[in-house]
Amino acid sequence: DSVRYLPGVGLIMTLSEHIFIKRAGKNSKSVSNLYEKSNKAIQSGTPMFFFPQGTRKMDSRLPFKDGAFKIAIENESEIVPISINIPVGVWNSWHPINLLWGGREEKMKIVLTVHKRIQAKKGMDIDELKKKSFDSIYSVLPLYGGEETMPETKKEK
Repeated sequence: DSVRYLPGVGLIMTLSEHIFIKRAGKNSKSVSNLYEKSNKAIQSGTPMFFFPQGTRKMDSRLPFKDGAFKIAIENESEIVPISINIPVGVWNSWHPINLLWGGREEKMKIVLTVHKRIQAKKGMDIDELKKKSFDSIYSVLPLYGGEETMPETKKEK
């Protein structure tokens, strides 16, 4: 929900009817609102874009939460896993200001990979669906700190 208040981006997201979720404190009403609005959107033919980790962290692989997968299974939706490889240091650059004191311009590429679709079906095992998605997304991303497998997930209520 805090993204809503970012200048420019928040207004664009609000006007394009993004579904916001309250990330802190008690958010059961926010989560049920997310499920309700997401189901209606998918059933009306509107594609949804989820970050299954619920957040981002550049230096580790976070476990996937159940929400996006519950919605996909309930609606028998196709999941299109997408990997975004952002090299460490891209966002920490002082470019172009660093050029004033002799810094060099580094060309770093952000690579977006669209993977093979995964069909969700009613009765499908959610952990299996999460693992397929996780393996697909991280198949092209670098390892951090010796990570090799999907992190253990806490069971959501």
